[in-house]
Amino acid sequence: MDAPLQPLSAAQSPGAVEEILDRENKRMADSLASKVTRLKSLALDIDRDAEDQNRYLDGMDSDFTSMTGLLSGSVKRFSTMARSGRDNRKLLCSVAVGLIVAFFILSYLVSRART
Repeated sequence: MDAPLQPLSAAQSPGAVEEILDRENKRMADSLASKVTRLKSLALDIDRDAEDQNRYLDGMDSDFTSMTGLLSGSVKRFSTMARSGRDNRKLLCSVAVGLIVAFFILSYLVSRART
């Protein structure tokens, strides 16, 4: 990694010592600049990833909102039909049985498609 500074001897002139220190300083500054560049790149990647995830979550929020509206409307119609009388209860039971049968048929077909 970092090479240790050379020990000063009595034979070295102040200009040579200053040159050695200057080279060491430049080397360390270059090392620091490369580390800062890597950190900046990493921070930009994290920012882009966070923005992508926020867009994805916003899309999911709008999808869930639309599904909530659809389901609440269906529940209201279903409740109205269940409260409206005996004839509709027969229809309600046949619809419920049909949905249960359709669910089992679809689950069977999906399990067969996986294998």
